[in-house]
Amino acid sequence: MDLKDSLSRFKQQQERCQSSLASIASSSKPKHRAQPINAPSVPARPSQPIKFSNDTERLQHINSIRKSPVGAQMKLVIELLYKKRQAFTAEQINEATYVDILGNKAVFDSLRNNPKVHYDGRRFSYKSKHDLKGKDQLLVLIRRFAEGLAVVEVKDAYPTVMEDLQALKAAGEVWLLSNMDSQEDIVYPNDPKAKIKVDDDLKHLFREIELPRDMVDVEKELQKNGIKPMTNTAKRQAAAQIDGVKPKPKPKKKQREITKRTKLTNAHLPELFENLNT
Repeated sequence: MDLKDSLSRFKQQQERCQSSLASIASSSKPKHRAQPINAPSVPARPSQPIKFSNDTERLQHINSIRKSPVGAQMKLVIELLYKKRQAFTAEQINEATYVDILGNKAVFDSLRNNPKVHYDGRRFSYKSKHDLKGKDQLLVLIRRFAEGLAVVEVKDAYPTVMEDLQALKAAGEVWLLSNMDSQEDIVYPNDPKAKIKVDDDLKHLFREIELPRDMVDVEKELQKNGIKPMTNTAKRQAAAQIDGVKPKPKPKKKQREITKRTKLTNAHLPELFENLNT
């Protein structure tokens, strides 16, 4: 084969390659639909705004709790333990309150040493001063404190303890009184052995007893019965007369009428109790 024929074949191969490339390029171009001449141009779609996760608010809340002071985090945990009265692991507390006990040593140590929290090495639970389960155990405890038991010491023993206290009071099992000095309620046992029935004749006789109203007469009656009075009114009045000072006459107090609603205790001395409620 001569050189002329070789060049001719090479030229033909190049032409075939070019035609193949041209056909491939035309097939890869996107096909556009023909639009009418007067058709309005379609505006380009605006790009979609970036949407944050719907969980962002919760994550911010968790972050604010875990960055809060130790006392605030402890309060959340203790409120959970007090309300549920169940034992919780650190993981369960984290799910309920978002307080990461295992990740915060200060919170962990504070809870473990708190007198209101019991930690058994794995779980945390609420710890009240008196471990009571119901009204019967509450009554047994109150009867052990004849001098009175502060309500604040048992009010967190279990959720319905205050209702049980009122029920025991209504049943006459206890006395629930307020301490005027400390403004705290005190509960006293009502000993069933002390419940006695007083005859009406004896009550009437008790009310009819009259005591002397002048302090000099009172002191004389005490001396007659072998009791030394703490005051000496006669001596004080005599000294006042020598000094020329007349004792001020005491205004007479109106005696209260005894009615069915009057308290029987010390009913013969109503003037002693007139100013208690003023």
